[in-house]
Amino acid sequence: MDEKTEELRDIFVSVTDEEMVTETQAETPGSLVDDEKDVAGQLHELVTRLREAESFETDLDTGTYAAVVRAFYDGASDAEIAADAGLDAETALAARLDLHLLRDADTDPPFDLTALRRRPDADDAALAADLGVDRHTVRRYRRIVEAEDAARRVNYRYQWAFDELLTDAELARRFTDAREDGLEEAAEGIETDVSF
Repeated sequence: MDEKTEELRDIFVSVTDEEMVTETQAETPGSLVDDEKDVAGQLHELVTRLREAESFETDLDTGTYAAVVRAFYDGASDAEIAADAGLDAETALAARLDLHLLRDADTDPPFDLTALRRRPDADDAALAADLGVDRHTVRRYRRIVEAEDAARRVNYRYQWAFDELLTDAELARRFTDAREDGLEEAAEGIETDVSF
């Protein structure tokens, strides 16, 4: 014990006439998110706000959009999102793009994306011929560019909100699982009384 700590101990003992301090925790610790029901409600609210602010290509119910968001954040591919949500692959892609959810691979096409951006009104067939790809590829990347532009117009607000909500929920779930996996047992019997 250093000199400053000894002085503080002496002051404490003289003021309280106690030589032991035991503090109990008055409140339970908080969590990053309250519970799964709260996360689901916030996710539905975010999807609803986005739907009201932007025009969607798809017309799915809010629960399906929420399922698409969760699957995306779980790392699911478009085919897996489609299977999980009971959609076809094209609808799953369109829903993901409606929600401003972009992957790194989305902005790495087999051609120069600026060529597509410079000719927004060009016919898909003409662009496909000029770019050396098929019409389906042109249509896919045109939709991706539109989604990226829509996300950029709102400063990626919804992506950030989804990130924050689902990342916090995942952290809370991991910490809860860790506590239930034996950390509580390991911490039993640890003395927290401090004796001066």
